Amino acid sequence: MIRWLVIVLALAGPAAAVEPGEILADPALEARARALSQGLRCLVCRNENIDDSDAELARDLRLLVRERLVEGDTDGQAMNYIVARYGEYVLLRPDAGGVNLILWLAGPVLLLAGIGMALPLLRHRREEDELSVEDRARLAKIMADET
Repeated sequence: MIRWLVIVLALAGPAAAVEPGEILADPALEARARALSQGLRCLVCRNENIDDSDAELARDLRLLVRERLVEGDTDGQAMNYIVARYGEYVLLRPDAGGVNLILWLAGPVLLLAGIGMALPLLRHRREEDELSVEDRARLAKIMADET
């Protein structure tokens, strides 16, 4: 029973969707294609790389990567070709430059702005919670009258 459970769990891990017909004969080119595929987003599945996706578009992208490498493109040229064709959205980790710089910086800037607005409000609230000298005297008198 335990043996079957181990076998099922081993088979349940993530499996690459690369089909045997897609694999290049040259192991070096195939390794480069796999490395590039890990950085490309499946446009159907969104947050999955094209190596792990079963979508038809992911298959087309895998074939396109391999085609570019077989034609002699460097890794950079192949990626530039695909980005030119599909846009920067195809990259799982877009560059942090140009227009993307706004997106990369927006989160931290908004967080700092929120903290900057919250701190004065919290300080003001703490000051309001403190009792004045007159209020303390009145409270002391009330507490003394109750005992």
